[in-house]
Amino acid sequence: MPEYCKVERDGHLTIVTLNRPDVMNALHYPAHLELEQVWNAFDADPEQWVAIVTGAGPRAFSAGNDLKFQAAGGKKGFVASGFAGLTSRHNLNKPVIAAVNGVAMGGGFEVALACDIIIAAANAKFALPEPRVGLAALAGGVHRLPRTIGLKRAMGMMLTGRHVPAKEGYELGFVTALAAEGEAVNEAKKWAAQILECSPMSIRATKQAAMQGLAIADVATAYKVEYDAVARMRSSSDFIEGPKAFSEKRKPNWKSE
Repeated sequence: MPEYCKVERDGHLTIVTLNRPDVMNALHYPAHLELEQVWNAFDADPEQWVAIVTGAGPRAFSAGNDLKFQAAGGKKGFVASGFAGLTSRHNLNKPVIAAVNGVAMGGGFEVALACDIIIAAANAKFALPEPRVGLAALAGGVHRLPRTIGLKRAMGMMLTGRHVPAKEGYELGFVTALAAEGEAVNEAKKWAAQILECSPMSIRATKQAAMQGLAIADVATAYKVEYDAVARMRSSSDFIEGPKAFSEKRKPNWKSE
């Protein structure tokens, strides 16, 4: 059983809860090891199509790196798949939603940025404060935030380490949707339900093409790339089932194969 997180499965939905509320869900090396295995299992399970990641308790999504553990001589560093087993996982084509309650600081914010959708409760606050403690947001934050909200706005956050409330995060563009305090997970479940109405093969093709296409300078070139997930979508039974269900005026029976 996981020690530093909780994993729930509801149909095709996996919910991962960072579970160190006594330290505001700050993560240390043992937690990264555990979470890497959790995300490996999610990626490999053909019956799990969408994930939500959140934090235990009302105070924090994740306060980031457990600096006290590190200062006490605990083993530092990340696993190959990055902070929380997620920030360097660039080949995960299944969608992940961050449900942010309370603070998402440093590595915690980087985990949220590594997700495809961010739902923020009214009490959520975001920051990359690493320079204030002699560090830098090198688990993807310095790269993902500028690509998400633009360079100047991102630099305004990164060079000051300032805290950004949920509403401003929505206005800046890194928060997808807002929720009432305590309702981030419920709102995330609503978004997951909408995703689960779609073909999982189409969702993976969409995510892979969009994410890999961002690395290509011009749209014309990105358009011509042959993406693996697109090829799998086109050869799947879902590719036939979708139009058939539409023509028969019924809900499709997705097989994810």
